[in-house]
Amino acid sequence: MEQNRAAHAFATLGHPGRLAVFRLLMRFAPQGVRPTEIAEALSLKQNTLSHHLADLTASGLVGVTRRGRSRYYAVDLDTTEGLIGYLALDVGRARPDLLAPLLSARKDATPMTASPRDTGFDVLFICSGNSARSIFAEAILRDLGRGKFTAHSAGTCPGSALNPFALEVLARNGHDTSGLRSKHISEFQQPGSPVMDFVFTVCDAAAAEECPPWPGQPITGHWGLPDPVKATGTEAEKALVFAQTYAALRRRITAFVELPFDSLNRMSLQSSVDAIGAETQAKA
Repeated sequence: MEQNRAAHAFATLGHPGRLAVFRLLMRFAPQGVRPTEIAEALSLKQNTLSHHLADLTASGLVGVTRRGRSRYYAVDLDTTEGLIGYLALDVGRARPDLLAPLLSARKDATPMTASPRDTGFDVLFICSGNSARSIFAEAILRDLGRGKFTAHSAGTCPGSALNPFALEVLARNGHDTSGLRSKHISEFQQPGSPVMDFVFTVCDAAAAEECPPWPGQPITGHWGLPDPVKATGTEAEKALVFAQTYAALRRRITAFVELPFDSLNRMSLQSSVDAIGAETQAKA
């Protein structure tokens, strides 16, 4: 990256508000987010957010696309990669004492293999309430994964009970629901908790939540879906929304478990995870 362009990008990120917007967009990357959702997640006034987005776009760190009547802002991953590379390789002179710990932890060039600590990959699905979407995902991956995955789910603001419509859909599709329960995300952030290989957010609210970096640097993805719990109408209409949400997650997880994990490195797997989310979002 050219020095003046890098300086512009660093100056843009030097403002706490713009940095907060950029960090939120990174949690949704490579998908885009509407300004109203950004403002709500960060408690920003619309005019303040507009200035931040204009500055981030001018620096090249963020791009904007229009879908129908809505604008979506997303991180430009190529520019971000260039900025990080400039800092590490040009400014940092590729010092091994700075880069070696990061490179050894990432292992980008090696295929993803199941950890010897257990029989498969540990995968965590996160939504806000952990009563429907992430519970669906946990049950689906547990049964489709054929022992290759250990599925977990949690919520940022979980309730005390699972949604009865969700339980009905799972039972109708042949899933055992006896061991499922609502869990807070903190259960998986304690010493001795399973080290995750993959972490997926399946709702926008969970993706917008601040969360400390996960140990082990798992591959992350955002597969957001509307909350079926908020569906209105008759009992039959609500049940249909839950069934549609289940079907959407099953399509994503089916594509996920069919990935050739033994031959894909971390970068390729991240791209595949992003593609699954982008494809299903485009069909929504």
